Amino acid sequence: MSLFSDELKRVIIFGFLIVNIVSYSQKTYTGTVLDQNGQPLSGVEIMLEKHSSKGTISDFHGNFKINLESETLVKITHLGYKPVRLTLSKKFTTIILELDSELLNEVVISASREQQNRRDIPAAISVLSPTTIENTKAVELEQLVNQVPGVFMSASTVASNEEHMMAVRSPITTKALFLYLEDGIPIRITAVFNHNALLEMNGTSFQKIEVLKGPSSSIYGSDAIGGSFNFITKSPTKDFRSSVGFEINDMGLKRYELEMSQYTTEDFGFYIGGHYVERKNGPMAHSDYEKFALTFKTVHHVSKTTSWSNVIDLIDYRSDSNGDLSTVDYENGNYESDQTFTERVAKSFRFRSTLTKTWSSKNKTNFNFIFRNNVLGQIPFYRITQFKDDGQLTGEAIGEINSDRFRSIVGLIQHKLDFDFKESTLIIGASLDFTPQEYTANPIDIIVDTETGQNLDYQLNPDKFILNYTADINNFAGYLQYEISPVNALKITTALRYDKFEYNYNNLIESSAGAKDTYSTYNHFSPKFGVNYNISNAFGTYASYSNGFTPPQASDLYRNNFVETGGNVFKLKPSTYHNFEVGGYYQPSVKFKFDLSLYLLNGENTLVSLRDDSDNFFNANIGSTQSMGIEYGFKYQFLPQFSIAHNGSFASHRYIDFFDRGVNYSHTDMAAAPKILGQSRLNYTPTYFKGFSIGLEYEVVGGYNTSFEGQAITNQNLPTTATYPGHHVFNLTALFRTKKIELWGHLLNVFDTLYAVRSSYNVFRKENTFTVGSPRAFHFGIKYHF
Repeated sequence: MSLFSDELKRVIIFGFLIVNIVSYSQKTYTGTVLDQNGQPLSGVEIMLEKHSSKGTISDFHGNFKINLESETLVKITHLGYKPVRLTLSKKFTTIILELDSELLNEVVISASREQQNRRDIPAAISVLSPTTIENTKAVELEQLVNQVPGVFMSASTVASNEEHMMAVRSPITTKALFLYLEDGIPIRITAVFNHNALLEMNGTSFQKIEVLKGPSSSIYGSDAIGGSFNFITKSPTKDFRSSVGFEINDMGLKRYELEMSQYTTEDFGFYIGGHYVERKNGPMAHSDYEKFALTFKTVHHVSKTTSWSNVIDLIDYRSDSNGDLSTVDYENGNYESDQTFTERVAKSFRFRSTLTKTWSSKNKTNFNFIFRNNVLGQIPFYRITQFKDDGQLTGEAIGEINSDRFRSIVGLIQHKLDFDFKESTLIIGASLDFTPQEYTANPIDIIVDTETGQNLDYQLNPDKFILNYTADINNFAGYLQYEISPVNALKITTALRYDKFEYNYNNLIESSAGAKDTYSTYNHFSPKFGVNYNISNAFGTYASYSNGFTPPQASDLYRNNFVETGGNVFKLKPSTYHNFEVGGYYQPSVKFKFDLSLYLLNGENTLVSLRDDSDNFFNANIGSTQSMGIEYGFKYQFLPQFSIAHNGSFASHRYIDFFDRGVNYSHTDMAAAPKILGQSRLNYTPTYFKGFSIGLEYEVVGGYNTSFEGQAITNQNLPTTATYPGHHVFNLTALFRTKKIELWGHLLNVFDTLYAVRSSYNVFRKENTFTVGSPRAFHFGIKYHF
């Protein structure tokens, strides 16, 4: 026993000696990592050069601490910044990282809700950087997003009141083919998509915009078919910054803007930004509007590894709705409207709380809670039907007042896990969205001027309903994404998402209007597979397959002409899309960069809007569609003072299998689907005039069909296809910037070209109607930085 005790003592003593030796040989090194502006960088990796598994990451203040033995040569890396190698000293070390200007190293988050290098994403993604946003000084959002290859936001500066349509790998449409996000979170529930949802956003708060084209349903769910638009909000600044701005133009618009931002303590910062805009007595009759937008954001670094951010968005919007122009009015420049009382009122409140926990350099979890409260009220011009007798107006018409309200409670959790094996990463996420919806529509009797066709006044029938229902809409989803690099130049990405939708519809006036109570469910798996091969630091390629879907909207189901009083809900099917894509990117120097993508998008059970013989819209599934095209963009700094940029696309959008009431439209071109889209910009920044730049912008939209093929009728009652010839528009911009003041001006539509941002054929009126583009107009802005 004595012998055993002696041996045990020796082992314990030896163990203490080893621990002391190791502890004595290790040294603690500390420091901070900053960007070139002195702002702290969090999540920076500080790893041993020869042992990449040993290291640490910087906290939210840019600080780090690492215990090392004899080897102190480390590699410091952070997405979007040039790597640094240095030998740590015993003293505190301050490390300054420089931005990496190469296109392939742009940091994006939209492909996975996590920061990634652009070169690792097997999809066409474009970034509108803070510099681009600041230098564009967009009058309206389309001046920004239309800089992305293959994107056409169809909006009229003179008549749209921030309302728009969109075309991304699709015709110009109002369908639920696009997803609008704020900091990676959808701003609306899937089943109540609104193509004008962007008017519920605050453009003042945009720090960066990322556009991911093609289906991204594996991460974000349905609606992300043509593309996803992720608007990333501004964050607090280290020092106090504030600014005020004012804009005015000769189309009756005025805009006031205010921003403030600061880290008030080392751990807490805030950003507040908002604007008020109004237009009165513009060149288009009945086009006044007002909008108040405010964003308040806080960031709290609870600990070195935990961050908590909260964002509140408030939108209060009211707009006249003027409708489209007839062919005669459009060609004669007559901007008088047939409407005098139609309008749209939108009120939106969003609250988002995000808790980010960094467990280690390889484990991170995001917890998100979202609350939405939206009210959209309308007297829609497109629901008005005027009565005629022997071709003459009777002076009577019918329409409606409707209100669509929803409240959402959303929970979303996502965990990212990095492995030492082959630079592999696993992302797992789940979400739950519960949205009760309330919808009412009351009929109105309208007085019509029989001479002018103007709708003069209306009488509400409050005791009668066109629709009055509630619907509980639930979305349950889970997803995962795995990335691996078998060899240095190759990155493989796989993803899968499962969605389940539940619609519980309750008709509050079942005996008089609408369908009977019903419960509907939709389920879908959305897979994705992609490969990136980066041949060099300047050249990379990718190929991918992705699947997307969109279930029927609540309005498609419950507001459909196939639904009769007390009848069953029409069995609309989800639309499914298969996207095949190859692309590449090339940037041999900071002076030149080029992007290219080719895609094939096949749709099944595609939902289309049709008009009946009474000029009412209804929705129906058709067999299949096919879109294919090429998208490209380049920028070249050919002289120190001159740069040129161009983005464009050439595409074909066709019905493959489509019958409508006995007419075969299979293998014909879709309506409102321009084959050519493009935007070019020449910019001059003189060296002799510091802070000044001037740019010339050219936009081209190719011709397209405005009707189905053979749907239009000529004066001789013969079938034909109505068309729009396309347009070419030039704009001039100028910007002057000092340390405190910014001045800018836009000359829109330099040659006063008559054009339409969208044209469509009206079967009932047997002619094209037009949403007119901006006439020649001047816009001026000023901003002062305190």
